[in-house]
Amino acid sequence: MSDSPRSRRPQRTGRSENPNRRRTEGGDGHEKRGFGQRRSLSDSVLSGDSSAAPGKRGAKPGKPGKSDRPGKGKGGPKGMRPGGFKSRPKKRTPLKGPNDPIRLNKFIANAGVCARREADLLITAGAVTVNGEVVTALGAKVMKSDEVIVEGQRIKAETKRYIILNKPKNFLGTAGDKQGRRTVMDLIRNATKEVILPVDKIERMDTGLLLFTNDPELAERMRMPGTRFRQLYHVTLQQKIQQVHLDAMVEGVDIEGQRYKVEAAECVDHEKRPREIGVEIHSNRPKALTRLLNHLGYDVERLDRTTLGPLTKKDLPRGHWRLLTEEELTLLRMSL
Repeated sequence: MSDSPRSRRPQRTGRSENPNRRRTEGGDGHEKRGFGQRRSLSDSVLSGDSSAAPGKRGAKPGKPGKSDRPGKGKGGPKGMRPGGFKSRPKKRTPLKGPNDPIRLNKFIANAGVCARREADLLITAGAVTVNGEVVTALGAKVMKSDEVIVEGQRIKAETKRYIILNKPKNFLGTAGDKQGRRTVMDLIRNATKEVILPVDKIERMDTGLLLFTNDPELAERMRMPGTRFRQLYHVTLQQKIQQVHLDAMVEGVDIEGQRYKVEAAECVDHEKRPREIGVEIHSNRPKALTRLLNHLGYDVERLDRTTLGPLTKKDLPRGHWRLLTEEELTLLRMSL
């Protein structure tokens, strides 16, 4: 390679070694850069000036940065808002009661006429009347007792039904079975004219309370992963329970990267009934309790759900069902 000026590799020089960079006449280490003067980082560190931090231009002396303020930055404690205050949990919208006013398009859809989008077209076309008056506003609401006529035919909203069942064993907790086995639907076959379905699923050999309804909003809220729904279980194990495992269930156990815990767990009687325990969970995943016990080395012989939110098995024999009262329905909606 020749030594011509073009073939030589240019050498990079720093700010202080650049001969073309202008300096002040005093030569005190300050560089002339744009407007005003700026002290280099090495000089500020040696002089003990904490106002010039890396990445913080123009920081005022004596004033902490954003990362130094309490509750600020990514390094702050979890669940804290800016300023060091605890974050508030998100409030869910309360469920509407069966007698509350609802949107007109939803009323038409619940009656089985058509979907909501098609109902909006019928409303804007003037084909819907409420109590003898034509309604074209999409945001209109109606009551259950209102007279709604769609294209000359009167429609009625489907009546909401809520049934609680004390499920016995040897019944599948699903709505149907391809093999023709008995399901919980056989126990409530003649309960109502409306089509009702179980809210959650209980295993075939498990027993206890099971809720049926045709209210999609309430069923969806109960199935949501973040729903903290209080449930009490009476569990019979094949082995004797140990107190150290009861404490571990309350503190929490990590299983395949997920945290499993219960609100309370106690033995019925360590001397006379050491294989029976009572467990309280605030979740809508009954299978998680069985998985937690299996992880601790216990085999579940019987799992009975005795409490489902505000609902109990009082005066409800095994294999029987009953309708919810207005008070129970109100308490159930408030718990969700």
